[in-house]
Amino acid sequence: MFMVTINQDKCVGCASCVDACPAKILGMVDDKADVIGDAADCMGCETCVGLCPNECFTIMEL
Repeated sequence: MFMVTINQDKCVGCASCVDACPAKILGMVDDKADVIGDAADCMGCETCVGLCPNECFTIMEL
């Protein structure tokens, strides 16, 4: 099981992570990426990590 967190202070709202997330747990809230689904549904694929230009994402294995 994995858990995804997003550093909101670094997010510029490009939304590339939202479109690419295979678990569909990311969305835009107040023009920034946020976890709108169950964060525990993260698959640990790190697609968001690779796409994010500002290194906003942290994925931890639980």
